[in-house]
Amino acid sequence: MIDRLLTKGSITLTEAGKEPRTYGPGRGKHVKARFTDAKVPFEILKNPRLGFGEAYMDGRIVLEEGTILDLLEIVMGSNPWEEGRTARKVLNRGMSRMKRLFARNDTKRARRNVAHHYDLGDELYETFLDSDRQYSCAYFTSPDNELEQAQWEKKAHIASKLYLQPGQRVLDIGSGWGGLAIYLYQAAKVDVLGITLSEDQLRVARRRAEEAGVSDHVKFELIDYRVLQGEFDRIVSVGMFEHVGLEYYDEFFAACRRLLKRDGVMLLHTIGKFGISKKPDPFTDKWIFPGYHLPSLSQMCSASENAKLIVSDLETLRLHYAYTLRHWLDRVNENRAKIEAMYDARFFRMWEFYLAGGIVMFESGGGCNYQVQYIRDRRALPITRDYMMEAEKRLRVKPAATKKKGPAQTRRASSKQKETA
Repeated sequence: MIDRLLTKGSITLTEAGKEPRTYGPGRGKHVKARFTDAKVPFEILKNPRLGFGEAYMDGRIVLEEGTILDLLEIVMGSNPWEEGRTARKVLNRGMSRMKRLFARNDTKRARRNVAHHYDLGDELYETFLDSDRQYSCAYFTSPDNELEQAQWEKKAHIASKLYLQPGQRVLDIGSGWGGLAIYLYQAAKVDVLGITLSEDQLRVARRRAEEAGVSDHVKFELIDYRVLQGEFDRIVSVGMFEHVGLEYYDEFFAACRRLLKRDGVMLLHTIGKFGISKKPDPFTDKWIFPGYHLPSLSQMCSASENAKLIVSDLETLRLHYAYTLRHWLDRVNENRAKIEAMYDARFFRMWEFYLAGGIVMFESGGGCNYQVQYIRDRRALPITRDYMMEAEKRLRVKPAATKKKGPAQTRRASSKQKETA
């Protein structure tokens, strides 16, 4: 299997009770790995994407030279999605042996799935997110930008597409820790309702709004979008659609149409897939985001068309999440001792594998981010995109008072950030 996969780099592998053996052409990175017991290779062959991740998480794959990111880069970099090599099918073995029914994601299960990942405690996310705790793809106007700047410019990029006017009512579906909702009010003087299924996120978001003195205009509720009532001038959803589940796409877009005023605008920001999207990664589905599905563009468009929502603008962010994840992984590694003290070494390896796997998915796999703007009425927006450019130029200006360092020291020089008062 290794010989079929590798077209660059090399891996020296020591199986339990055997002599080391080196695979690969040798051009590029080199990694040394050791299996601690004889069952590891069989479990990987049975289901590579799940078995490999679990063996690393459990400490049964030990890297004696290089990192887990190096190893994944060798394997995935040898098989970029664009080239369509048949060897990629090896990585998916085991999952196609039986038909997988879509996991139910009704309101009760959706809440449990959200709690599984987001209610892990504030301290974990403080170790690697930016100071505004944006847990979604940043927007890098330059690959060299710091994470703080890129996350600020992500919010400006999204706000510019919403065509905001003071006094409008905005719904933030999956509002996280409240950073975007608070930003939208401060930037455009709009009233925002953020909804979440995470009790931890709700508590933090309400506290942040109170501390920022904006709680009269920025409110948060623990409620599912499917039972929410009312109408909104704007709807925004960032990093939430991944949790909806494919069989619920029609229901999601029907709810958004119901909640959006006739002349309203919606912006959906989600991880997606370049090609056909069928099954979730089994490791991520089991250990990180149960019940998730990454949409293809065709799946999103088919469901939104059924709801009579018009795609008025579309942007594909190809590498931005890879840059984001590299910052997160750097910060996680810097805080390894702290994370292991909060949980244990097994949890740290699980989280490390999750972030490293995300990097190679966006650099060599089929992963991307989509930002899709929807309208109900074709006359709801100006007929050119000039309004976006003008708004984004204005919104990118970051007040000096809000420039805060993140929870971990980033690696690049902060002198590249644009300081404005």
